[in-house]
Amino acid sequence: MTQRKLIALDEDDLAVISAHVQDAAVVVADILWREGENRLVIGMRRPDCEQLLAGEGAPRRLVSALRFDRVLSCRSRGIDTAAPEQALELLGIEFEPAQAPGGSVLLLFSGGGMLRLEVECLECELADLAPDAAASAGGDLSADADT
Repeated sequence: MTQRKLIALDEDDLAVISAHVQDAAVVVADILWREGENRLVIGMRRPDCEQLLAGEGAPRRLVSALRFDRVLSCRSRGIDTAAPEQALELLGIEFEPAQAPGGSVLLLFSGGGMLRLEVECLECELADLAPDAAASAGGDLSADADT
């Protein structure tokens, strides 16, 4: 596995990261808002886009981390933060510019869940950490999302 690291500093870069995290499995407990550090980190299990494009066998998942820096605030809607085991599916990420270079980052989840980040400027990184061992061992992805 090639460990990919993508960085977004503008709206076009963020669109590339959004495509890579589409349909990623996220558990509420893996959404970490570090207010004192102005950072949001999300652990996820995302589809391996390279493998999908190459048409290689059954789709594989990668354990990845998505990080946003220079975050001024983080608000959620439709996500029960009191239910850390709640499974979510990330549908995409959008950027709404405001007074340059700042704006709002919207992380859209299935079922209407959303995170809204007010950012000083766009600074995002997606880093692959490892292949998803549970999925490669034949585990059910939907059931594993709860663990």
